Amino acid sequence: MKVIINGAGGAMGKNVQAVVTSGVYDTEAFALVDKFYKGELADNQYTSLYDIKGDADIVIDFSHHSGTAELLEFCTAKKLPVVIATTGHTDDELELIKKASEQTAVFKTTNFSVGVAVLCDLVKKAAAAFPDADVEIIERHHNRKVDAPSGTALTIAENIQEVRENSKLVMGRSGSSCKREPGDIGIHAVRYGNEVGTHEIIISTGYETITLKHEAEDRKLFADGAVKAAVYLCGKPAGMYGMKELLAE
Repeated sequence: MKVIINGAGGAMGKNVQAVVTSGVYDTEAFALVDKFYKGELADNQYTSLYDIKGDADIVIDFSHHSGTAELLEFCTAKKLPVVIATTGHTDDELELIKKASEQTAVFKTTNFSVGVAVLCDLVKKAAAAFPDADVEIIERHHNRKVDAPSGTALTIAENIQEVRENSKLVMGRSGSSCKREPGDIGIHAVRYGNEVGTHEIIISTGYETITLKHEAEDRKLFADGAVKAAVYLCGKPAGMYGMKELLAE
């Protein structure tokens, strides 16, 4: 499987390169794309998707959500399946992703960890079992992460909202009137050092508290998950795919 890695010069892009070329999967790094490449480029390095010579099988995108329109234009024109691993998309960009999935296969998730997928399932069950409990989500990431709250924290909250009608997301708290309202789901973002990613969910009735937590210990797990998603997606018909579909296969 010939893979185009978009955002190949970044930390996650380099991790994806390592996984693609490791021999674990039947994959090759067909093209490495990063608009920030400087100087002389190797034969398979490009600063634009449109400079790529030859045909690939799939795109793995670890660039930046601001490049979504160009990425999807490229993929739909060539009918290339795409694994979108960026986060922080605007509503307009999410709509573009949805429309692109009508023309080609799109794998979109906020986190490529199997452990996080399991966590979301557990949180959903706990929130349903304690419908009136207070829920707080605390997410921790390194000091270079640009979006907050994390896409994973929002996905966790969305899973809770599926079993809680009329719930409301509250992004942090400050000021003199921060009393919890019924149905509030608090989300708090913490940024420091080289923290890979920790998501902790506190569910409290006032009489008992359940705490669920997932800790990512190496960014390579996200790269490995993205490549697994690419292997799964290659050859699939147009449509939107995610971790639920991957784990069900």
